[in-house]
Amino acid sequence: MNWIVLLEEVAHTAWSVIMAVLPLAALFLVVQVFLLDLPRKDIRNILMGSLLAAAGLFLFLLGVHIGFMPFGQAIGEALGTLSYKWLLLPAGVALGFITTWSEPAVRILADQVDEASNGSIPRLMVLTAICVGVSVWTGLGLLRIGYEIPLLYLLVPGYLAVIVIMWFSDKDFVAIAVDAGGVATGPLANTFLLALALGTASSIGGQNPIVNGLGFVALIALAPITSLMVLGLLVRWKESRMEI
Repeated sequence: MNWIVLLEEVAHTAWSVIMAVLPLAALFLVVQVFLLDLPRKDIRNILMGSLLAAAGLFLFLLGVHIGFMPFGQAIGEALGTLSYKWLLLPAGVALGFITTWSEPAVRILADQVDEASNGSIPRLMVLTAICVGVSVWTGLGLLRIGYEIPLLYLLVPGYLAVIVIMWFSDKDFVAIAVDAGGVATGPLANTFLLALALGTASSIGGQNPIVNGLGFVALIALAPITSLMVLGLLVRWKESRMEI
């Protein structure tokens, strides 16, 4: 990447961050004037926190565009050239687990569940369940690309299974699972795994990357919903056996 392209990427990322943070900061100031009337110290802390968040968001997005997405696409292109397409399944399982384990949003949800449940639903159990779910569906998603399986062949049975399991799963895990579908598609997992899928689809001859590469995020969103509801089903079954 030459310096001109790098500077263009920096400028584009900076403008995106400004457009994301500035309206929220302006809204806070308007609400502060007409409703809140917070002390100056609190205003200063909030604005300083917003500035730090904007700086962190800028560095993160810049790193994603410069290195993270090209890295994921390069891995996807390498996987797409494999002679044995079934190898996409274990490769997807491994990459899906590692990426989700590193996702900050998933860890935040696991911490909040542990805190809200007073430790009865451990952080590690939630984190592991989400990672396992995403890893399985990532592997299936790459396998779908390799064998050109229509997306609906995975989505429709997956969501039908979720609707059925929802009625039998522990209600606490149903609520957690619905939120987990959003955090699993956080900035880290979303950018890497989507680039991975697009790279795989583009390197397989005769495939349309739009048709076969996109739609991958829908599978990732479905993954933790499925795994956590299954976990809730197991917990409910265990509790019923203890009552007997």
